[in-house]
Amino acid sequence: MDTRQDELRRDLDAALQARKELGKEYEPELVDSFLRRLDARLDARLDARVERRVAEQLDDYAPARRHRPRRFGRSGSRLAMVSLVLGIPLTAIATDGGTNGFTGFMGLVVCWTGIVGVNVAAAYGDRRQERRPDPARGEWD
Repeated sequence: MDTRQDELRRDLDAALQARKELGKEYEPELVDSFLRRLDARLDARLDARVERRVAEQLDDYAPARRHRPRRFGRSGSRLAMVSLVLGIPLTAIATDGGTNGFTGFMGLVVCWTGIVGVNVAAAYGDRRQERRPDPARGEWD
């Protein structure tokens, strides 16, 4: 930290010397130049701090994320709820009020097999999408 203060002190001394040599008419430009350099240093220090804190938080978050059980995403849970709600009237239609014995049972089996199939396909699709690497980020990013 002493080297940063020494650099800042040298920059300030250089700005003051330039003011003495150039005169008061160049004072606003000299002050602006010094403030720009000071602002750039503060930005660099702030960026380094933010990067360090983000890295620390990601390190803290990563182990908890790895051991989390897999759950349906938001779209998967919505699909499951919609399919269950639609399953009730489809069951009534498939069984036809219980008047057709075997054909009603087969309609029920076909109906619920389709509902389960759609939900399994949606869950499998979410899982495959989660494993896929991000195309925007490469090895060198």
